[in-house]
Amino acid sequence: MSYFTKLRWFLTIAGLFMYMADICTDAVLVFTYFKEKHFAFAALTLLFVVVGLLVTQLFSSAWYLDDLNLGLIKPEAETPLPGVSTCGLAALHLLGMGIFVRYYHLLSQGFRLVWRTAELPGETLKHQHHLLFSLTADLSMLRLMEAFLESVPQLLLQLYITLGRQECSLIQSVGMTISFLNAAWALVDYRRCLRKSLPDVNEMPFGFPTVIYLLYKLGTITSHIFGYALFLIFCTYSTVALAFIWLVGTIWTHSLHTDFCSSRSLEFLYRAIVGVILTFTFFNVKGQGTRDVMIIYYFFHSLINILGPLLLFILRPELLAFSVLLCVSVLMASGSVLGLVCLVIYYLKLHPKKACREADEVDGLGTKEQPKQRLKNFIHP
Repeated sequence: MSYFTKLRWFLTIAGLFMYMADICTDAVLVFTYFKEKHFAFAALTLLFVVVGLLVTQLFSSAWYLDDLNLGLIKPEAETPLPGVSTCGLAALHLLGMGIFVRYYHLLSQGFRLVWRTAELPGETLKHQHHLLFSLTADLSMLRLMEAFLESVPQLLLQLYITLGRQECSLIQSVGMTISFLNAAWALVDYRRCLRKSLPDVNEMPFGFPTVIYLLYKLGTITSHIFGYALFLIFCTYSTVALAFIWLVGTIWTHSLHTDFCSSRSLEFLYRAIVGVILTFTFFNVKGQGTRDVMIIYYFFHSLINILGPLLLFILRPELLAFSVLLCVSVLMASGSVLGLVCLVIYYLKLHPKKACREADEVDGLGTKEQPKQRLKNFIHP
C-alpha cells in the first residue's frame, strides 16, 4: 500500500511552480517576438500555449463530469470542489483554471490527510490515500498532455529559431530550459503516479531505477527534438513529414481500439494526442508486450537522428556553421546512445514487473470501495 507523504505534497507544489514558470516564460517570449515584429514566431509560440491550455481544460472538465455521473463524488457535495458549484467549476475551466483547480483540490486534501493521519481508522486512511493518488494520477496525465502539446513543441520551435539564427537570447535560454524541465518532470511524475495509483502493478522504485528511466526518456527525446529541428532548418516543408509521423502514430493508436474516454469524440481527440506523444517518444498504448514495436520505433528514431545532420552537412552546409552542426551532432549522438543504453538497462534489469495482469482495463467504473482508475493502457511491458 502506497501512502501520500509530506514529500509527495511538497513535490506537488514544486510541479505547480514549474507549470506556472513555463506559462510565464512563454508569455514573455510571445511579447518579445511581437515587439521584435517576428509575428510568425509570436503566433506559433502563442498557438502551442493555447492548444495545450484548451485540451487540458477540456479533459479536466470531462473527467470531473464523469466522476459526478459515476457517483465517485458524494451526491450531497454536488461538485468535486467544496464551496464551488458545478456552474462555477465549469466557469473556472472556461477561464483556463482547470489545472489550478485540480492542484488546489489535491493540495488541500493532501494537507488535511498527511498532517492528521492518527485521527483516521486504518481502512479509512487507506481509502483516503488511494483517492489522493487517483487525484494525483489525473493531474499527472493532464500535465503529460500539456507537456507534449505545449512544452515539447515549444522547445522544438525555440531550437529551430536559435539554431537558424545561430544566436540565443537570455529569455530563449530560460524558456527552453524551463520547457525541458517541465517535460522531464511530467514524464517521470506521470510514470511514478501511474504505478502508484494502479492496484495490479508494482510501484516504480525511487532512486536508481527512476534516474535510469529519466535518462532514457530525456536522452531519446532530446536527440529526437534536435533531429527534427535540423530537418526544419534544412527545409521548412519538413513540417509535412512531421505531420505524417503524427498521422502514423494516431492511426496506430486508433488501430489498437483504445477505450480511454467516456465519449467517442473525446476518444478520437485522445488518440490524436497520443499521436503527438508518439512523435517524440514511445508509449505503450495498450499495456501489451511491444518489444518488436519498440525496436522498429527506435530504429526509425535513430535513422532520423542520423539523416538530419548528414543532409545539412552534405546538401546545405551554408545554413549552419560547421562548429554549431558538429556540436549539435555530438549532443544528438550522446543523447541517443545514452537514452538507448538506459532503455535496455531499465527493461532488462530495473523494470518493476506487474503483480497480477496486464494493465489494460484499469479504467473501469470502479466502486466507492475501489475507486475508478482513469489512467490506463500506458504500462510498458
